[in-house]
Amino acid sequence: YDVDIWTYIARFLDGKSLLKLALTSKWFHDVIMHDCVWKFACLRDLQVPDPRHVSFNWTKIYATAFDGSHSYLFRQPDKHLDWMRIGAFLFDSQEALLTDKLDLPVRIIKEKTIEKMLKACGSCLLKNIKTGIWIADLQLVRCPACNLDTCEGTMQMLEARHIELFLSEGFLNRSWEYELIGSHKIEKDVRAASAGIFDVDHFKDCQSAGVFDLKRWAGKPNEMLPKAIIAFHAVAINTNLQKNEGILVKYHTMKAGPEGDIVSIRISQQLL
Repeated sequence: YDVDIWTYIARFLDGKSLLKLALTSKWFHDVIMHDCVWKFACLRDLQVPDPRHVSFNWTKIYATAFDGSHSYLFRQPDKHLDWMRIGAFLFDSQEALLTDKLDLPVRIIKEKTIEKMLKACGSCLLKNIKTGIWIADLQLVRCPACNLDTCEGTMQMLEARHIELFLSEGFLNRSWEYELIGSHKIEKDVRAASAGIFDVDHFKDCQSAGVFDLKRWAGKPNEMLPKAIIAFHAVAINTNLQKNEGILVKYHTMKAGPEGDIVSIRISQQLL
């Protein structure tokens, strides 16, 4: 057996197949469980470039990316209804644009506080984002307006997290918590509930600009199922709505400790 040949063959196998092959013998285990094999599989399946540096081995990173884990499995599982994996994107810079408007032009207004930015344009800038690969999910959770199990009220949430979050001790021991950083209320009939997260340095890239082409991916006006789009440096969701009285948009972030970088972002949207 040639290790190089089997390492090459491993590039064509998914995670489950790799694990089955690793269990066939000690020799195969040593070959298949090499970190370079799982790094290739992770970047291939997430369709992202090499982030150059990670703090954990790629075997563990692959597992937390593809084992079906999401944040509500760790926190408030009783509030969770359903979820959908959107994909992965990159933060090359430490600055993010969050917005609930996907209609061009999107204005970037730098006010002193996030609340003033949201009030002025429905968007806000965040600094101290942890760079690297981020994973984005669409979460469907119970409306926080009541705690009744029979309530059919739901709330959609665009959630993005750094790929290493579920391996970090601060997340696992619950010393890192989500913090409300701002909210934005739209008190009129809203055609759609939209939200987007962009790497500011790549905001004008061709792929990022394609997020605003709603006709291409957001579905027809009578399609009510949530839609999502992923780009190299951006992610967005859109759900067409029936006649309503408006929505409440909330922005939450999680930091790696009091003075740490932002490692997770949530944009939730609740019908009024």
